[in-house]
Amino acid sequence: MLARVSRSLLAGTLLGAALALPLVAASGAHAAGPVVTVEPDRAATQTVSGTVVPYREVTLTAQSSGRVVDVAGAEGDRFEQGTVLVAVSDDRLRAQRQAAEAEMRTAEAAIREAQMQYGREMISPQSRNIGQMPGMGVPSMFDQMFTQPMGQFMGMGDPALDRRTDLYSRYIGVDQAQARWEQARAQVAELDAAIRDTRSEAPFDGLVMNKHVEEGDTVQPGQPLVSFGHVEFLRVEAQVPVRLVSGLQEDDYVQVRLDTGDKVEARVARIFPLADPQRHTVTVKFDLPEGVRGGPGMHAAVYLPQAEASGNRVVVPRSALIPGGALPRVAVLDGEGHVRVRMVRLGGSRGDQVVVTSGLEPGMQILARPAAGVRSGQPTGGSPPQSGSDRRDGDADPWSRM
Repeated sequence: MLARVSRSLLAGTLLGAALALPLVAASGAHAAGPVVTVEPDRAATQTVSGTVVPYREVTLTAQSSGRVVDVAGAEGDRFEQGTVLVAVSDDRLRAQRQAAEAEMRTAEAAIREAQMQYGREMISPQSRNIGQMPGMGVPSMFDQMFTQPMGQFMGMGDPALDRRTDLYSRYIGVDQAQARWEQARAQVAELDAAIRDTRSEAPFDGLVMNKHVEEGDTVQPGQPLVSFGHVEFLRVEAQVPVRLVSGLQEDDYVQVRLDTGDKVEARVARIFPLADPQRHTVTVKFDLPEGVRGGPGMHAAVYLPQAEASGNRVVVPRSALIPGGALPRVAVLDGEGHVRVRMVRLGGSRGDQVVVTSGLEPGMQILARPAAGVRSGQPTGGSPPQSGSDRRDGDADPWSRM
């Protein structure tokens, strides 16, 4: 009888030990493991709409009135730099140029004549030429021999001043003729420029994006002719709210989704320095990768990072969520080295991370890979607590159930 009691007691002891050991080991495994720090959600993005535009784009306009005599190609045709795209008639301008050339030749003749008059005045002054007076020069000779010396003696004349006056008058004639020639030459140069402007040339290698006129149309100065663009490289132009611009810098990369379904990385190429006073947005241009599908005018969605963390949004590894349960939970470490299970609200996933919108704060320490049975109050890496307030019904001493 004593032997049977001893064997029963020994069997009970071994059974209790077998039940207790797995529970203690499991409890220690639940709370042990790598620890990670909760980080704020700085990768939160906001989507803005943009438009795909050429790398370079110009609209050629008419510089003078006239009739369109030639339009090269059609929309989509490619042309090299310097190719004439649109030509406007220049008959009227060429006629004006011929008239200006005639004025220039007349001015050249006037220059030569004025120079001859100036040279003759230098060699043979008109004031001393007695042949200019009638009566075989006797009155002029009398004037030079008697009247002029007497007047000079009495302070009533100055032959030297008269001489300088005659020379200056001839010099002014030369200068005026030169000015008329320069004026005619400038008019010819102006007409040459106007004639060149009747030919609208491609400013760079590209293609015709839109034709605004056809051959035979009559145009006026300032009227659009063709839109020409460089589309080997494409850009996205977007109006970005001012609050998001502070989170962007040139040469940063953002994600862009095109209407073709492609999602690519675009480089921030240019941030305009001023904001639109009506919409309070800033124009930003993003360079798309070479060879991307699509063309100018296509819609694009640009995913921009938030300038600051939004509220208490944080990100944690997906493995930090406690397996099982109806609600998502994480194991938070308190300041005393114990585990505190918290329910959290999820806001979405991003790769191997999940966004937590409430329940956690940046800087908290959580278990990176908690087990399914982890409970509040467990020490990090130890057995479950055995004191009264922290004990759960499921954590009761196994020996009490014997």
